[in-house]
Amino acid sequence: MTTGAISPKLFDLAWPLVLGNLLQTLYNLADMFWVGRVSTDAVAAVSLMFPLSWLFVSTAMGLTAATIALVSQHVGAGEDRRADEVVGQTVLLAVLVSVVLAAIGFAARHWLLYWIGARDAVFTESLAYIEVIFLTLPLTFLFFAFRASLQGAGDTRTAMWLVAISAALNIVIDPVFILGWGPVPALGTQGAAIATLIARLFATAVGIWILIRGDWGVKLYVRDLRPNPEILRKLIDVGYPGTLDGWARSFAAVAMAALVARFGPAATAAYGIGVRLMSISWGVAGAVGQATATGVGQNLGAGTPDRAAAVTRAATAGTMGLLAVAGGLVWTFPGVAMGVFVDDPATIAEGIGFLRIVALSWAFFGGLMVIQGGFRGAGHTKAAMALSMLSRWIFRIPVAAVLAFGAVSVTLGGFAVGPLTVPAVEIGYTGLDWGVEGLWWAYTAAAVVSFLLGAAWFRRGTWTEGVIEGSADGPAPEPTDD
Repeated sequence: MTTGAISPKLFDLAWPLVLGNLLQTLYNLADMFWVGRVSTDAVAAVSLMFPLSWLFVSTAMGLTAATIALVSQHVGAGEDRRADEVVGQTVLLAVLVSVVLAAIGFAARHWLLYWIGARDAVFTESLAYIEVIFLTLPLTFLFFAFRASLQGAGDTRTAMWLVAISAALNIVIDPVFILGWGPVPALGTQGAAIATLIARLFATAVGIWILIRGDWGVKLYVRDLRPNPEILRKLIDVGYPGTLDGWARSFAAVAMAALVARFGPAATAAYGIGVRLMSISWGVAGAVGQATATGVGQNLGAGTPDRAAAVTRAATAGTMGLLAVAGGLVWTFPGVAMGVFVDDPATIAEGIGFLRIVALSWAFFGGLMVIQGGFRGAGHTKAAMALSMLSRWIFRIPVAAVLAFGAVSVTLGGFAVGPLTVPAVEIGYTGLDWGVEGLWWAYTAAAVVSFLLGAAWFRRGTWTEGVIEGSADGPAPEPTDD
């Protein structure tokens, strides 16, 4: 990404990531499809696990955001050996963090399930599922470490092929363990978790083998698994904002769904379908943002910050153009888009209102995701986190509550008690009467304002310093062992 035409190289990096995101969606849908053949309780159990799983995935994503930034900048600077050291420390940190989380989660599994609302038969099904899923956490973290290491070196295709193969494996063995086949008994939700464990074990084992081989741009050396406090501190310092970012997104999604639910089942169903349509645009923008992170990191490492900025501009413009067309089509034919998923007239009517308003923001939301990718590639993950926090918890959720339900005013005053004046607070409520459309307009307004803020922040250029230290003493020595 440090030489040649920018747009073709961005496309070459981004399309495997887009396909990988779509394959991951297929991976998740396969479990739901086969579990649906068991019972409604089983479906509810797997559905309840999504917010909890996302918290763990967010932690892994934060760690790998740091890996992408550090590896790409070292590769861009020609410091391949230092990039290998980062890979080793990433693997070590992934193992340590995931084992601790798995142990804590397994010990607290009964309390966690009760806290998220699992009861009776759903509790039983959820427990059978989650006990196995906790065993997969180290595999999940290690695969994220592998993918980020190769992505920092500029390879996004290898991980995509592994995701494709593991998704296919999961789809094939899901019915065997869920419904039972031959000598394998029907295990229901536990079978879905076992199939996931096997598929992830395959992908992770191959990924670690690829890193040990070292033929894909970076190499994992055994000696690099010894703790290096300096690199570990850098990984944590750069990575924790990404983890907090993911947690904030998860909780914001829950909060928004709670606001929508107050307007009844039709609005809730329309929102759920609309968000799934939007997730396609998120997958595209997120993939381009990851490719942008690699391009920015490599160019900062090579000492070409102007080209790093050009990478971000090209990626942002291309993404916004594509999503503007997609949003325009959805805005023009909202009823057709909703009708693919549901035939209930009330839900379609609510969905048309949702899409007509929110589709206006697709390009801006996608542009913001790409700019955040630029910040992450530079290692300025705190800026990316701040933009997410502002977008969701300042510009979206509070504004949505005010527009949909009204405004609260506070008046300070007092009243006389004999010769004394006692201070008092008078709280007033003013209804704006926007209803559910107030929620949709808050969604759109937050995307536009956050994009403008992100673009202005990026133009300041404070991110161009990068996060790796100069190599005045030359590259790190080659290890003597493999």
